[in-house]
Amino acid sequence: MVNATKRYRGAIIVVDVQNDFCPGGSLPVPNGNEVISALNAVLELAQQLDVLVFASRDWHPAETSHFADFGGVWPTHCVQDTEGAAFHPDLHLPATAHVLSKGTLKDEDAYSAFQGHEEQGDDGLSLAEILKTEGVETVWIGGLATDYCVKATALDAVRNGFTTVLLVDACRAVDIHEGDGDRALEEMAQAGVKLMRTFIDNSQEVK
Repeated sequence: MVNATKRYRGAIIVVDVQNDFCPGGSLPVPNGNEVISALNAVLELAQQLDVLVFASRDWHPAETSHFADFGGVWPTHCVQDTEGAAFHPDLHLPATAHVLSKGTLKDEDAYSAFQGHEEQGDDGLSLAEILKTEGVETVWIGGLATDYCVKATALDAVRNGFTTVLLVDACRAVDIHEGDGDRALEEMAQAGVKLMRTFIDNSQEVK
């Protein structure tokens, strides 16, 4: 349930760090597992500072228009309650993390974490409503993949009025077309997303 008395100034949004998007999965992002060490460092700091943590996940039904077998563009991935849909075992999500399931219907894609929902708690509030109820002003985003779900999440965060920081070294791109990841970074920056790194100098924007 939403805490009505405690107010958080920031939140971490971890996007889709699931087995199917990592090496060995059914839709692996190249080097997708490399985001985990950076994200774990951020998550450890978030717990020390008592910052809210959200983790989105693709949570598709076995038959959905999102999949190529049913008219979509993607191979089958992250089917509900399968090992491929589980968060990567090396990702250290705190027990208090809010898990947001997206793409749960047969006729939706749902790339953005802002389209996800929690199965329990928070009185059915959307991610944007939870963040605003908790007094969050800034969100830090990392995960998979830069040119799809991460980009959609960051752009939605800006649209909803949050100061939005993309942790560049905590993301990897699909790059179906060469340069898609770089173009996604440019699009996000033009929309007002701040591009920063976790390990190099967090105070400096990426040039």
